[in-house]
Amino acid sequence: MGSLFRSEEMRLCQVFLQKEAAYACVSELGELGQVQFKDLNENVNAFQRTFVTEIRRCEEMERKLRYTEKEILKEGMRIPDNLENPKAPAPKEMNDLEVEFEKVDTELRQVNTNNEALKQNHLELMELKEVLELTQTYFAAYGQDIQSMMDEEIQGHEEAIIGRQQTAALGFYVGTISREKVPVFERVLKFITHSTVFVRIEEIPRTFLDPVSGDELHKCMFLVFFQGEQLRTRVKKVCEGMRGTIYPVPDTQKERTEMLIGVKTRIADLETVLAQSNEHRMRVLGKAQKEIRSWTIKVEKIKAIYHTLNMFKVHQNSLIAECWFPVKAADDIRRALNVGEKQSGSTIPSVIQPMVTDEKPPTYYNCNKFVIGFQHIVSSYGIASYGEVNPAPYTVITFPFLFAVMFGDAGHGLIMFLFGLFMVLKEKSLGSKKMGNEIANTFFGGRYIIMMMGLFSIYTGLIYNDVFSRSLNIFGSQWKPVTLEKDLRINEDIQLDPKYDHINGTAYFFGIDPIWQGAKNKILVLNSLKMKMAIILGVIHMLFGVSLSVFNHIHFKNYIDIFVKFIPELLFLGCLFGYLVVLVFYKWIMFDAVSSKCAPSLLIHYINMFMLKYNTNECDPQAIFYKGQQGVQITMLLLAVLSIPVLLIVKPVVLIVTRNRRQAGMRDVYHSSDPLLSNEIMPAE
Repeated sequence: MGSLFRSEEMRLCQVFLQKEAAYACVSELGELGQVQFKDLNENVNAFQRTFVTEIRRCEEMERKLRYTEKEILKEGMRIPDNLENPKAPAPKEMNDLEVEFEKVDTELRQVNTNNEALKQNHLELMELKEVLELTQTYFAAYGQDIQSMMDEEIQGHEEAIIGRQQTAALGFYVGTISREKVPVFERVLKFITHSTVFVRIEEIPRTFLDPVSGDELHKCMFLVFFQGEQLRTRVKKVCEGMRGTIYPVPDTQKERTEMLIGVKTRIADLETVLAQSNEHRMRVLGKAQKEIRSWTIKVEKIKAIYHTLNMFKVHQNSLIAECWFPVKAADDIRRALNVGEKQSGSTIPSVIQPMVTDEKPPTYYNCNKFVIGFQHIVSSYGIASYGEVNPAPYTVITFPFLFAVMFGDAGHGLIMFLFGLFMVLKEKSLGSKKMGNEIANTFFGGRYIIMMMGLFSIYTGLIYNDVFSRSLNIFGSQWKPVTLEKDLRINEDIQLDPKYDHINGTAYFFGIDPIWQGAKNKILVLNSLKMKMAIILGVIHMLFGVSLSVFNHIHFKNYIDIFVKFIPELLFLGCLFGYLVVLVFYKWIMFDAVSSKCAPSLLIHYINMFMLKYNTNECDPQAIFYKGQQGVQITMLLLAVLSIPVLLIVKPVVLIVTRNRRQAGMRDVYHSSDPLLSNEIMPAE
């Protein structure tokens, strides 16, 4: 046993590893990929296991790597494909990795914090610059008329005018607020101040970037004039509540001009500092970009090793493990352990001790890259028990072929084939890429399946003569009335007699004759052909699947199952559906174009078979196919019905009888071995 057609022969063994060599040995076994360890600490909490500290360290390193990778992708930098598969580093190298990751993480976070502060400062300076420029423009246009405009705007609010402090000096606030909040801001100001303030809103023409999220910000400048300290306080609270920013703008034009010049100078200096900070950040990310994929693989392997070590029993200075492995991989496992011992410098060799157990071994198939996709399809429906026949190798043919029977277009099949072939030819470069798209990963994992489905679709499409839903006259139509040219010379309008075949003596070389494209009953004939082909292939597929079970019965020496399961299943399928396939072929052979008008209907005939109805009229669609058909069909129907109770009843009865006999035998042994229950008198000593 042990091939692609049957699961590998497995063996359970106990492995004794020295504590200092356990990490290196497990690392080598992991690279080999032929061992399945059992968890000997199932009752121990995950947080109380031996190597939980190391696992937490790995998780912390993974967190830092995820942050670094996010920052790399945020800058639009492409992470290079790592074609190499680095081995897990030694435990002492774990400290070096932690120091390296901590250095990159700390430096990157400091740079990001400084950048955010600089960008926030730059944003405020840019807003102040826009505010100063707009304020200069506004005061230059309306500076002398602001008081009169304010009195005119609040005219009609007698209570507000009486309550206003006429002797107070005119003050104003200038700032910025989000464009979406402007309507609410104006309404709240009027409500709080009883319309005693003069408000002007100007949209800032340029957009800003949020220093944290990088989103675009659209802002407006507000200019609020008021009189009195009470209104000043109210306006300030409204601005703060609406998350507006108030900027200190001088009262005189000269001071505003000097301030604007100073702001522009500070902006230029700040942009220089920002550019230098960004260059430093890009250098840090560029260094991490080259190693991020290798670092991630190393940390994942370290974490996997320590998770595996947590499944072992600890006994003094050694670790005890139990594992399953294929028998044919025993030498490879021994060599891997020797390599691990040499790497760790251990002088005491590891011990492998076979174990005898009644536990059912795991199912393992050693599949190549071509079969593995089909194996996943089979495993998604269920994994075969240990030692059973593996249906995946047969699925390599049946799955794409049955798909092609339903698909059946050579043109679209060619596109599928080329797409699958492209992924096969580029599998090394595509396989090394980390695809975040689940659909892309699914397509790549099934590249051989797609290629085979396309190849078989080309084949069935040529049989159906269907290329992009069109027929091709590749070999020349073989349908040609013998006297067509002669008759056309006499009369242009002729009618063909359906009593004759009108063929040229030979059939179309491959597939369906393209002349069917011009027939009125094209769809009826082609759909009937495709349906019957699908039935024939489907029944053959089912019979083949049932036939595979006999090899399992022979392998496990369950000969009784051959008689109570395999034969009844075969009879049931054969007598009902196999008989239908025979009738399809019989009708194709016995009824040609001339006699097709008297051909019985398969559908009606098959239904009547279960209703035990028969008609002897030769030209009736419900007529019988052949003499003695009634007796044959009744016999087949009887065999199919009798196989049902055999399938449902006989096997459970056999199991019950076998179990009762086994229990009776155990009781006999128990009674014969117990002297107190024996009828013999034991002599006293």
